[in-house]
Amino acid sequence: MVELSSVLFLIVALVVKHVICDGPLQTLRMVQDKSFYGRPQGLLHALIHAVGTALVALLWGLPLQTIVLLAVLDGVLHYHIDYVKENTVKLNGWKTSDGPFWWALTTDQALHHLTYLWLVWLALKP
Repeated sequence: MVELSSVLFLIVALVVKHVICDGPLQTLRMVQDKSFYGRPQGLLHALIHAVGTALVALLWGLPLQTIVLLAVLDGVLHYHIDYVKENTVKLNGWKTSDGPFWWALTTDQALHHLTYLWLVWLALKP
């Protein structure tokens, strides 16, 4: 049985990883490319998240197979969550001054964090 404190610290580590990858490691070009499926900078943004997740999982001492699974799932899900959010905002012409923009952004962030809860569950389930 995994201790609750270990589970919580793993979740916190993934949230900190998210802040770093969505903050200082994300460029304007990445943001611009996220609404176009398959563009290199949007893919790079998702790859950075995947690598960050792999590093967190490695630090936690998880098995290599689990590390790869978590990284791939995070990268693929992150990419598609961002793609849908960016296109929803773009399609509706929402700006930061519009309430629905913030609904889209907070939903996007909630989905990323729910992804981390699912990944932790996958990593630590017996």
